[in-house]
Amino acid sequence: MNRRMGLRLTWAVLAGAAADLAGLGLIAAAAWLITRAAEQPPLAALSVAIVATRAFATGKGVFRYAERLTGHDVALRAQAGSRERLYQALIPPQRPRHGGADLLSRMVDDTEAVQDLLVRCLLPAAAAALAGLAAVVIGLTLLPVAALVLVAGLVVAGVALPAGTAAAARRWSAKIAPARAALAERVADLVHGSADLAAYGAGDRALARARAADEALAALERRQARVHAIALAGGTLVQGLTVAAIVLLAQSAGTDRVATAVLALTALVAFEPVLPLAAAGERLAGIMAALRRLRDVGSAPPAVTEPATVSPAPPSPLTVEIDDLVVRHAPRDPSSERSGTPERAAVDGVSLTLTPGRRVALVGPSGAGKSTLLAALMRLVEPESGTIRVNGVDVRRLASDDVRAMMTGLTQDPYIFQTTLRANLRLAGPEADDEELRQAVWEARLEDWVERAGWDAELGEDGRTVSGGQLQRLALARALLYDPPVMLLDEPAEALDEEAADALMADLLDVTHDRTTLLVTHRLKGLEQVDEIVVLEEGRVVQRGHHDELVTEPGYYRDLWESEVLTRR
Repeated sequence: MNRRMGLRLTWAVLAGAAADLAGLGLIAAAAWLITRAAEQPPLAALSVAIVATRAFATGKGVFRYAERLTGHDVALRAQAGSRERLYQALIPPQRPRHGGADLLSRMVDDTEAVQDLLVRCLLPAAAAALAGLAAVVIGLTLLPVAALVLVAGLVVAGVALPAGTAAAARRWSAKIAPARAALAERVADLVHGSADLAAYGAGDRALARARAADEALAALERRQARVHAIALAGGTLVQGLTVAAIVLLAQSAGTDRVATAVLALTALVAFEPVLPLAAAGERLAGIMAALRRLRDVGSAPPAVTEPATVSPAPPSPLTVEIDDLVVRHAPRDPSSERSGTPERAAVDGVSLTLTPGRRVALVGPSGAGKSTLLAALMRLVEPESGTIRVNGVDVRRLASDDVRAMMTGLTQDPYIFQTTLRANLRLAGPEADDEELRQAVWEARLEDWVERAGWDAELGEDGRTVSGGQLQRLALARALLYDPPVMLLDEPAEALDEEAADALMADLLDVTHDRTTLLVTHRLKGLEQVDEIVVLEEGRVVQRGHHDELVTEPGYYRDLWESEVLTRR
């Protein structure tokens, strides 16, 4: 927290304390005024108390407004800063540790813990301490033994009860945040995967799992609610017993009626800012769990290491050289090597050269390491050994953003935002004019759809309002609009029907002519147009060459080609 935020927080604490003190003064002055007025003194004897009562009443409202205004301003700024830091932590690619729904839960629910920490815990505790101190001072002035009883009651209600509720709630709060994230995951699966679940008849099972997650969360929250109810009842009981004890002590000490009324009502009001601390203690357990989850995201190691000294990005045209590259998703485990069964590398000793204008296709079974190789090129994963050089410069000496600006394109999971078609395209070219947008749409063969739907057509979240072919072609249009020096295309025809996939592949091979391109695909039709085909199995290059050569050699490529030809018949 910077100095400016600290100053605002201090003003919020002082305003809250002033509001509580004004409330305390209001009750004390009103109690003295009422009991003294019952004795029918001259009006002049009551004038100071009348003015004080009005001043305290006005001041309480003004100070409370100032405390709410300043306190929420600090809390919202702190929450915004927390979300900004979380965004910054997520910008460098991280090793995958959290699902999307879990991250959303942390982004929305857990960052609110920062606001609650200030508004519901820190500010009330500071204000309650100052108000309680003022009440004790009044008690010491009128009846010292009553002040001791008040101190005991305030310590029980303001320290012991919050500590107890925090300890009790900690047991459940540590489970509530993960349970809420699990429910978010289930709901996200139901919302975004509803079509697939219905197609495979798995909707009922998915709904049952979501209900089970909801019931588990509700059970935890009910237990937490019991802790809250017990704490509230306990605080009210302590308040009542303390006030009763003070009244009895005042009567036994022969204190006059005015002082007794002031003592009783002052003690009663002194508990008002203290009683919410029990709920704050309960909330604090959940807040600390949420903050730990935020720190967990912020402390996640980045997938790649940025260089201490960044080299300038080489100019186009680019030549990319991959030399004996090894990529492992998990760090090497020495124990597995000693046992004689070391973990297999996702990419194992791959060498490849992409010269300007050269097109290379990566083919192989699922899990062969094709997408991992593309991720290494885009600096999304760190190689274990080997090198990737761009115009002779090791990519580990370049800024990751510069590498991704040079080598990017169409990934397996292109995202469509819930905005207009034009805005979705402009993600790849914010400064692109309408003519450049139309050119990209034409190259991706989307002009008919755009003419029917219109440039300002609203697209649903994650592309749910468009077909699979339109989604892939829109993503291709974005890649073409961005026009990176090295185009990376990861399974562009995946999940499309045969006719749509063939059409997309034909158009894609057409528009990438003379572009430096690395294409990952399971479809072999049209690959006779590329310059080289590299076949990967278990992370290793097992075949490479031209289409006409590979279809005559025994191996994976010929088997896949024959299977594809037979299927088309």
